Amino acid sequence: MTQKSKEKSDLQSRPAMIEAVSLSKFYGIFTACRDVSFKVHEGELVAFLGPNGAGKSTTMKMLTGYLAPSEGVAKIAGHDMATDRIAGSMRLGYLPESGPLYPDMTPHGLLHFFASARGMTKVNREERIEAVVDICHLGSVIHKPISKLSKGYRQRVGLAHALLHEPDVLILDEPTAGLDPNQIREVREVLRKLGEKKTILLSTHILQEVEAMASRVVLINEGRLVFDGPVRDLGTDSRELEEAFHRRTSTEAVA
Repeated sequence: MTQKSKEKSDLQSRPAMIEAVSLSKFYGIFTACRDVSFKVHEGELVAFLGPNGAGKSTTMKMLTGYLAPSEGVAKIAGHDMATDRIAGSMRLGYLPESGPLYPDMTPHGLLHFFASARGMTKVNREERIEAVVDICHLGSVIHKPISKLSKGYRQRVGLAHALLHEPDVLILDEPTAGLDPNQIREVREVLRKLGEKKTILLSTHILQEVEAMASRVVLINEGRLVFDGPVRDLGTDSRELEEAFHRRTSTEAVA
């Protein structure tokens, strides 16, 4: 057995923590995505790629239970997100592209509010807030109004919220969108450390992030799955990844 085959076999022996089973979403005659199927196994950090309008955010929203699929099944840690959403949500941390932040609150106030909403005990609340503030490097801004924070810090507050209840699974939609290079580096470092313990599905347009962090790529175009495999099967550097992305998502590829 080759090293590549051994790695694949070891991965497939782990439980699937994220499962898209023939997911489709229709809005009248418009198809946002059709028959999308893939799994993310325990301990994987998988990049979810596609051009704008490809159906990435729609698929991620169905996986989180935020949207009901027109067809198919979305599962988190084995829980069907249509019929067992509360149990699935307890295992899931979700960071949408524009996170639900209240600008008049401070990061500490926001985290305290969401911890209380989740029914955490006072002791557990304080322990978890302290932990996520440390993970996301929020100590210097913890008592500043969110409205006064840079976009990089707001993204970190959103990530801290997603991590608050110690989820096993993270689904992150464009966590570095709109950030400057220094902010991207900071968020990327946080995600790399989280990837050592969590199962992560990461939507991004930045191919350097794929090269730096992901072990596998799931690529969709015009709502359909067009690639699912190791990053190395697409390329070994950013230039090769960009060329592979273009080949599979350009107008010529669709035609």
